[in-house]
Amino acid sequence: MSTALASLKTGVRKQRTLNGVTSFSGIGIHTGKEVGIRFVPAKEGTGIVFQRVDLPSAPVIPATVEYVQDTSRSTTIGIKDIRIHTVEHVLSAIKAYRIDNLLIEINSIEPPVGNGSADVFVEMIEKVGVVEQEQQIPVISIQHPLYHSEGDIHLVAIPCDEYRISYTLSYPESHFLAAQYHSVVVNEENFKNEIAPCRTFSLYKEIAALMDRNLIKGGSLDNAVVITDDVILSKGGLFFPNEMARHKILDLIGDLSLIGFDFTAHIIAIRSGHASNFAFARKFLTHLMKENLP
Repeated sequence: MSTALASLKTGVRKQRTLNGVTSFSGIGIHTGKEVGIRFVPAKEGTGIVFQRVDLPSAPVIPATVEYVQDTSRSTTIGIKDIRIHTVEHVLSAIKAYRIDNLLIEINSIEPPVGNGSADVFVEMIEKVGVVEQEQQIPVISIQHPLYHSEGDIHLVAIPCDEYRISYTLSYPESHFLAAQYHSVVVNEENFKNEIAPCRTFSLYKEIAALMDRNLIKGGSLDNAVVITDDVILSKGGLFFPNEMARHKILDLIGDLSLIGFDFTAHIIAIRSGHASNFAFARKFLTHLMKENLP
C-alpha cells in the first residue's frame, strides 16, 4: 500500500485473494482465436495485475488508470507497445468479489470473451473461492459530491455508506435503447444474479462496419446482443428486459476498478461509456486523494 493510501481517512478491511489457481480458455472477440486466462493468487499489496505469458519477457501490466491506453470501444491497458484489450469484464467480476490481489495470466492480446458477459469470470472465482489475507486495505468513503459531464453524458458520485450504481441508458435513435434504467448495490450476490449474465451489445450497423474492417473476428450471437431497426438478435433472447443498461453497469464497475482501491459511493451515470468512465475514474481518484489526505 502506498504512503498516500495509508494516510487516507477511511475504514479498513482485510485484503482478499483467491484460494487457488483457476483457468479458462475460449474465443477472443478481436482475434477470433482460442485464448486462455488463468487467475493466480497473489500476496498482500500486489494489487490486480495482468501478465502476457505469450511474450518472451512475460510483461506485467497493473490494472490501474495509469496504464490505460485506449477506451474507444472497450478498455485497453498497456505498457509501451504491449496491449491487453477488453479488460473491463474480467475486472468487474474481480471488483464485485472484492478481490484485492491477483495475477491474471493471459496468452493473447485479450481475455476470452465467453458469452459477452462476466459469467465465466464469476464461475472461475467461485470454483476456488476467495480467502482473506492478514494485511488490511482502506475502504474510502467520499465526503462531497463529484461530477463529470460531456454533453449529454453525465457521471455523479455522491456520499453513500455502500457501493451503489444507478445507470440510465438513453439512445432515442434506437427503439430498444431509448430508455432503460437499473440500480444495484455492488456486492457478490447482486453482481452474480443481476449484472454478470448481461452481455455486450451493439447496433448492427456498428458491427457491420467493424466486420468490414476485419475487426472483431470472434464476434457472434454466441457472445453479443445485436440490435437492428426493429428486432433484437441474441442467443436465447434477452436475459432481462433492461439487459443493456445492466451491461453498462458491468462495464462501469470494471472501468472504475482502475481507481485501484476500494471505496463506497453512489455512482449515478447517464449514457456513459468507456471513455467517460475512464475520465471520471481519473477525476474520482484525484478527488479522493485531495479529500482524504491530511
